[in-house]
Amino acid sequence: MTPPQRQRRDPAPEPPTPQNGEDKPGNPERMYVVAGPDGERAELDLVTLIVARATDPPPSASPEQAALLRLCAAPLSVAELSAYLHLPFSAMGVLLTELLTAELVQARAPIVRKARTDRSLLEAVMNGLQRL
Repeated sequence: MTPPQRQRRDPAPEPPTPQNGEDKPGNPERMYVVAGPDGERAELDLVTLIVARATDPPPSASPEQAALLRLCAAPLSVAELSAYLHLPFSAMGVLLTELLTAELVQARAPIVRKARTDRSLLEAVMNGLQRL
């Protein structure tokens, strides 16, 4: 009994030669954009608050951008948006950069609480109230 013989595949076909006097093939068209035309991204961190400027998403918005605009009716942090949409922070940064460039959302620093009041002041107020 003889073992089965492997059959060789035909070699891959040669790419077509350029016509009309072109020496090099044209670049394929990009199907997506990772960042703006200059490649810059907005400086965002996880606690940056995002607020929508427009109530309704434009018709040209992608489903993710439309969902993001609907969620941002009230201020939400980038971390919350990332969790609600089940997207990683890097993808959220790209989406928010596009929306910030189109001026559909506004990014602002989180509200920082003031430093705690001095304990001696609180004790003085408490002592004054007890004397009444």
